[in-house]
Amino acid sequence: MNILLLGYGKMGQLIGEIAESRGHHLAGKINIDNREDLDQLNPSNVDAAIEFSQPEAAVENIKWCLEKGIPIVSGTTGWLSQKPEIEAMTKEKNGTFFYASNFSIGVNVFFKVNEFLAKLMNETSGYKASIEEIHHTAKKDAPSGTAITLAEGILNNNSSLKDWYLLEGNGEKENELPIVSKRIDPAPGTHIIRYQSEIDDIEISHTAHSRQGFALGAILVAEWIKNKKGVLSMNDFLSF
Repeated sequence: MNILLLGYGKMGQLIGEIAESRGHHLAGKINIDNREDLDQLNPSNVDAAIEFSQPEAAVENIKWCLEKGIPIVSGTTGWLSQKPEIEAMTKEKNGTFFYASNFSIGVNVFFKVNEFLAKLMNETSGYKASIEEIHHTAKKDAPSGTAITLAEGILNNNSSLKDWYLLEGNGEKENELPIVSKRIDPAPGTHIIRYQSEIDDIEISHTAHSRQGFALGAILVAEWIKNKKGVLSMNDFLSF
């Protein structure tokens, strides 16, 4: 396949290396310094775009692909307030838009385990739920997109919690799910779900050892998405 990379930081570079090792060709490597190169690009020569940029660039990148009829796979977090607009544009253009807060197969299994545990804990009194996430200091958004997805999985299965919030200091909120965000190098990503009571604690966690799983997952999705239409997610890809 001819794959366009939108965003060429550490993640984009790793995606490029793995893509080429799997026999793909890179149609372009676009970042903030060479965005004008998109004007020279022939969209008909691009099979799919993989977008791992910055929150402030993601929406423009995705819209550009939808306008040009290029299937887009996005893993950028921190812009999701505009996701409904992108989904509407995808339908209007009969385009292809795939978003995931995390492309790791292991993390997506963890999402399902989290939802199952939340259902069990909804029937169990005396436990307080919380999320802790740890990432490297270069990560700009907090909480992480993965932590937000985990929070949504809990909220959708727990009738006592109304919303999630970023816990800073000691200001805990009643009937809301706290997320603690830590930035410690060189951590590529750890997420811990806790249910605490006076009697005991229950924890499940996922720890990434490198970015390799995220990058490979994004490429596998780009290979799968060719000739598909609509707004798609990891649930579609994994058939969960």
